Amino acid sequence: MKIIIAGAGDVGFHLAKLLSYESQDTYVIDFDGEKLNYINNHLDVITKKGDATSIKLLKEIGIESTDILLAVTESQNTNFTISVIGKSLGAKKTIARIDNPEFLENDHIDFKKFGLDYMISPEELAADEIKMLLNQSSFNDTVTFENGLFNVMGTSLDFKSPLLNTTVREARATFSSVEFIIIAIKREGISQTIIPRGDTAFKLNDQVYFSVPHYSVDKLYPIVGKEHLTIKNVMILGGSSIGAKTARNLCKENFKVTLIEKQREKSLLLAEELNETLLINGDGRDIELLEEENIRGMDAFVAVTGDSETNIMSCLVAKSKGVKKTIALVENMDYINISQTIGINTLINKKLIAASSIFRHIRKGEILALANLHNIDAEVFEFEVLPGAKVTKKIIKELNFPRDAVFGGIIRDGKALISDGDFQVLSGDKVIVFCLPEAIHIVEDLFR
Repeated sequence: MKIIIAGAGDVGFHLAKLLSYESQDTYVIDFDGEKLNYINNHLDVITKKGDATSIKLLKEIGIESTDILLAVTESQNTNFTISVIGKSLGAKKTIARIDNPEFLENDHIDFKKFGLDYMISPEELAADEIKMLLNQSSFNDTVTFENGLFNVMGTSLDFKSPLLNTTVREARATFSSVEFIIIAIKREGISQTIIPRGDTAFKLNDQVYFSVPHYSVDKLYPIVGKEHLTIKNVMILGGSSIGAKTARNLCKENFKVTLIEKQREKSLLLAEELNETLLINGDGRDIELLEEENIRGMDAFVAVTGDSETNIMSCLVAKSKGVKKTIALVENMDYINISQTIGINTLINKKLIAASSIFRHIRKGEILALANLHNIDAEVFEFEVLPGAKVTKKIIKELNFPRDAVFGGIIRDGKALISDGDFQVLSGDKVIVFCLPEAIHIVEDLFR
C-alpha cells in the first residue's frame, strides 16, 4: 500500500511511526527540513521537502498510484487544497484534518464531490474523548467496543488496591468470580510497555489496563481499590472549540457545567450559544476566582485552554481543592506519560487522538475498530474473523501468537466471551487484541 502524508507535525509523525512498523510504502512531505531530518533519523519512511500542494512534486512521488493521501498540516485550507489536487491526480482515498466542526455536521455539501473522502477534526475527537472519560470517572483511560459489550479500562494502582504485590496468576485466582483480562502494564521508570504473564507482579503506581466484558465493569472497582465516582458538577477551563463542544456534550447528558473563559467577547458569544452552561468571564489561573465559583463543589475539572502549562497547573490546583477527576489537554506528546506521576488523572493530546482515528482508515478490511491508549504507544484492535483465517485453524495457545500482543476477548453472536489458551476462535467472531507496534503485522497476518 502506498501512502503519502502531507505534514510532518505531531499528527504526521505519529502516523508515519505507526506505518513504519508495517513496511508500508510511505512518503512524508513538508517544508520544514528539520522535522524531516528527525523523521529520517527515527523512522523507515521516505521524506520529501517541498509544498504538498505542488502538482509537480506530487507527480514526482507517484500520486497517481497512491492508495491513501493524508493531509494533516496545521492549516485546514492547505489540507483541503492538497486533498482536492491529490484526488484529481489519481489518489484513491483522501483524508483531511480540519478545524471547523461545521464541516462534519453539515447536510448541505457533499465534500466527496470535491475530492475529500474523509475529514477528521482533532477538536471534535478530543471533546468526545473527554465525555467518555467522565462517564468512567474512576478510570483514567477507557475504550468501548460494540456499544460497550467489551471495555478496555486503565487505572493507576494506589496503596488501596488488593492487587499490590500479587501476581497476575494470583489475581485471577483471588478474583475468579470476576471476568477480566489484564492486557498491559505501564510502570514508572520503564519505557517499554509490559505485556503481563502469569508471574508478572503488580507494583505501586503501575498503570494497569484491563479488558472487561460489560457485566464485569462494576465488579472491577474493588479489585483496583477504587470507588465508582458519581460525576455531576463539571468545571471547564477554556472556551476553545474543545471546551464548547465538551460543554455541549455534557449538558445533553444532564451534567451541570460551568465554563470559564478569559476573553470577554468570546465568553459572551458562548453564553448565547450554550444556554444550559454557566459562563464565567475570568482568568482560570486566579485561585480566588475558582474558589468564588465553587471549585470545591466540583466533581470534575477539565482544562482545555491553548496553553499546556496552564492546563496542567490549574488541574493541580483543582486536585488540591478536593476535585475527584481532572483532565488536562496538552500539546506536547511527551507529557502524556507523566500524568499519574504529577497527580493529574488524565492528560490528553488531540493530535495523538486524531492520528489514531486517521490510522483506522488505513487498516485492512478485517479491522472493525482501532483505539489508542493514552499512556502507552500501542493499539487496541477489533478484528472481524474472516472465513478461513489462520486464527481459526488452531486453539489460541497453539497459534504462536506474538509475545508483544494479547487477546482481550471475543464477541460471538452478540455475547462477550473471555478467551483462554484453550479457546477456539471461529469465523464470524469479533476479536479484541492489544498489540505493540512491532507485532501489528504478525497479528494482522493471523486474521487473514
